[in-house]
Amino acid sequence: MGDEAARRDEMTRESVLETLRDCYDPEIPVNVVDLGLVHDVRVTAGRVRVLMTLTSRFCPMAEHMANEVRERLVALDGVAGAEVELVWDPPWTPARMTDAGRRELGMK
Repeated sequence: MGDEAARRDEMTRESVLETLRDCYDPEIPVNVVDLGLVHDVRVTAGRVRVLMTLTSRFCPMAEHMANEVRERLVALDGVAGAEVELVWDPPWTPARMTDAGRRELGMK
């Protein structure tokens, strides 16, 4: 049964990541997943917890971005609550970007 629960959480985790591909950094035309801002997604009993960072600790849109991510998560079917925590360690670097993100910015 533990493996079954893990598979359900993994599928939900993937749904969360797919949903977050609709959230964009307002200054960079790449979604938060492909930009490498999402550090971790945890799904437990209908609650989602996302650890994410920003490209700069001094981003004036930090609260807006965290709220947008939270709002998108609570709108998902089966999500009873969501928490978004901004973390700064490890710091963001371009190396965290996906290939899709790099292509979007013409870096690959």
